[in-house]
Amino acid sequence: MNQHLKELIELSRIDNELDRFAPQIEAAQKKVAKEEKKVEAVQNEIDTLRQQIQESRDKIASYEEQISALSQQLQDIQKKGKDISTEKEMKALQIEEEIAKEKLTFANEEIERLNKVIETKSALLEEKEAELAQLSEELESVKADVDQELQAIEKEKEGLYKAREEIIRKMDQKILSFYEKIRKWAGNSAVVPVRKQACYGCYLKISDKTYSDVIRGEEIVTCPHCGRILYLEEVEAAPEA
Repeated sequence: MNQHLKELIELSRIDNELDRFAPQIEAAQKKVAKEEKKVEAVQNEIDTLRQQIQESRDKIASYEEQISALSQQLQDIQKKGKDISTEKEMKALQIEEEIAKEKLTFANEEIERLNKVIETKSALLEEKEAELAQLSEELESVKADVDQELQAIEKEKEGLYKAREEIIRKMDQKILSFYEKIRKWAGNSAVVPVRKQACYGCYLKISDKTYSDVIRGEEIVTCPHCGRILYLEEVEAAPEA
């Protein structure tokens, strides 16, 4: 087999090996992303609960101010009652007192309701914080596993890159350029075997002459249909009985 063709076959093999790492890296990164989304979702729930609890506390503080003002208003009404001289003034003061008492009752009821809301949401917040702690631990564990996996991949890639550089250094640059042009559109199938007299890139049958040239392996032959570089796989001899 032509030496240049051997180099192309080996280069193609290495490039295919390097390309197969991409989905592995993507899958590893997705593992981390999946766990990060879980953590983010629970963190968002925690943030929302904290905000709701704070809003309830702010409302309670507002109602407490109202209660203080209403209590003072009722005291003032009682003082005014001592100086009333007409029935009309008495009725007006009674209406004012009733309205103040209704507001006071409503404010106390709202405070009681909001305290229950705070109690419920605080219990849920505690559960979510515990869940977040657990998910954070799981995330760190997944990150550690993925880091090891990526380090192993990088180590393997490093060896392949060195082998690739070694081949490229010895190759004819015109042939290398020819290979790279085909690889741009053919990807991992730039160099393909011929099986049953068919190109295993486009799966179309090649002519007898082209097939004969591939068998001889004296020069680089391309598929007349798709333009990929063709070669004949070496079949190991069957062991003798």
